[in-house]
Amino acid sequence: MARVNTIPAEDQLKMVSISRGLVVHSPSGPLVAPLGSSVVLPCYVDDELLLMEDLEVEWKRIDLETLVHLYQDGKSRPEAQQQDYRDRANFFTDQIQHGNFSLHLDNLTAEDEGQYKCRVYNQQDFGETIVEIKDVERLLVSGSSLSISVYVGEDVTLNCSVDSHITPEHTEEVSWKKTDEDEAVLVLLYQNNKTLLHSSDERYRDRVEFFTAEIPKGNFSLRLKSVRTEDKGVYMCQVFAGGLSANATVVLERLGFSVLHIMVLILCISASGSALILCYMIYCRSHNKDFCLQMFLVLCPNMIMFLAFVLWGVSEGSLNESVSCCAHYILRPLMLLWAAPYINEFKGKIKTWILYYSSIVEYIVFSNVVYSVLFKSAWDKSLNYTKFESVMIICLFVILFLFCLIYMIYLFISVKDELNQRIVSIFRVLARTSFEILPTFQFILLFYAFGSAREGFIIVAVLPVLLTVTRTNWNTVCGEEMGCAPLVRRTVWLVFMFLVNAVVVYFYKMALENEKDPFGWACMIGFLQLLWTLMDFTLSFDWDFHRFVPVYVFGSVGVVVLNSVTLMTELILKTVNGDRSVKDLRIIVFPTEGLFAFALLVLRVFEPWIKMCLQPSQSSAGCDVTLVNGSNQKQNAAESHEMNHLLNQNQEACRRNRRHSV
Repeated sequence: MARVNTIPAEDQLKMVSISRGLVVHSPSGPLVAPLGSSVVLPCYVDDELLLMEDLEVEWKRIDLETLVHLYQDGKSRPEAQQQDYRDRANFFTDQIQHGNFSLHLDNLTAEDEGQYKCRVYNQQDFGETIVEIKDVERLLVSGSSLSISVYVGEDVTLNCSVDSHITPEHTEEVSWKKTDEDEAVLVLLYQNNKTLLHSSDERYRDRVEFFTAEIPKGNFSLRLKSVRTEDKGVYMCQVFAGGLSANATVVLERLGFSVLHIMVLILCISASGSALILCYMIYCRSHNKDFCLQMFLVLCPNMIMFLAFVLWGVSEGSLNESVSCCAHYILRPLMLLWAAPYINEFKGKIKTWILYYSSIVEYIVFSNVVYSVLFKSAWDKSLNYTKFESVMIICLFVILFLFCLIYMIYLFISVKDELNQRIVSIFRVLARTSFEILPTFQFILLFYAFGSAREGFIIVAVLPVLLTVTRTNWNTVCGEEMGCAPLVRRTVWLVFMFLVNAVVVYFYKMALENEKDPFGWACMIGFLQLLWTLMDFTLSFDWDFHRFVPVYVFGSVGVVVLNSVTLMTELILKTVNGDRSVKDLRIIVFPTEGLFAFALLVLRVFEPWIKMCLQPSQSSAGCDVTLVNGSNQKQNAAESHEMNHLLNQNQEACRRNRRHSV
């Protein structure tokens, strides 16, 4: 221990107690020191002939009757100290023989305020004095007294300053939280002299930071980058230091529209407007159906909505939400072409490709997007996984990607006439098998990605496998080998698929119950499962079906209008209220598209009965039902023969494949 300074002058001291000649001195007034600093509690005697024999010095906290430190039998007794003072309160051991019994107290806290008694025993003499620690400087945290205004897309600084006498090593924790929501959202955390970026909520991750160079000065101001409308609200800076806590709040309000927001609104208006105008021009005003206008209706509104969701993702939306919605809208034209009543306007291989492959391409590509989003979500949670679960997630993702790649290769080589048919047949079998088991592996990946894979998981994993195997080639076995009627085959298939999907959805609900945005994930994965069911029916039964005008109009116009109005409403309400009315736009986008896909599935399943019911009206109404002005009449006999040949050839290949697999 360092030697204490010279004893203060006599006028600064007071004589507290005199007993049998032993006089103990201490300061005349209370001691004042900053939080976290060190302080010396003076206590000494004037007797230079002080005998060390039987000398005992005792420091006690008067109000709590707590033993702070003890000197006995010629040495300090730290084992006798109260736990709160251990390693913090020490004597100047080399000064005791000179009558200096002062106590050195480190890391001063607010709880150290109070009166301390120094009692000295020397043989038959004793004396005591009282020292008071008063007005320990409290932890003071200051923010901004005025509300902060900022435009969306700009950066903003939220102020938070801690008293300068608090050093960073004595600052245990500083946290920024958004407190005006149902549950406080962690924005950024500083702990153990480190900024913990991974602990931030997903919506703030990669958008917040401290000014690192200013932290030693007690400046814990927060920089919030690319402000969104949902950032509007109350933020609290909470500081823990020296056993104390204090906080300051900052209000972020009056968020205005950014250029990106205005562009999103313009794109939404353009998408819904173009869909309605093109629909009006095609089906209300024009007597001659224009094929170019039909193609514009398929492409333009959906590409505009794709751009709108891209800008929405840059300014507001979460990564999962934006990527999923963007991928969906860029792939929608494939489904619309497949469901279009004017499909006979296409000729030759183009028609064959649209009829057989367009919808399956949409399913395969969109599946890859869903798997990638799942993998990204799992990667963000990698710290919560065991090593085995991490390896399983990577392996499952690679397997699913390879399955999708196999199917894409098959679709590519199936249109190449010069390729060996044996190679095509091999890839056909691999592609069909991959398609059958895709939902099962997707199901397992989802369970691992959301941390639901535990000891009893094997039961959950085996169930979809059994259901898939049991259902395989049902149409071939029941129809061609058992001779069941079409009504029986389709009805049994529909009931069975309903049960399969009900079980899968139930387990999906189990997997998502602890997720922050379960409804968005459920809607997206549910749509993917419905799309798989639609494609499965197409592969298992026949390819062509009766295309209804109202269903197609709902898909090409109604879905776009509903989603564009939802996006505009969401953007305006967020700017006004500072909070989202719909937490995840996937809740709107995928159920509306799912309704369109379900209508197509109904048309596919009940297609024979629909044709029977419409046969009389078709003979009297001519071509009005088909939406294409004379499209069937315009097709020449050679093209009709070619299409029938392609259909028969493909169906015959499917039958051979089914027999081989059985």
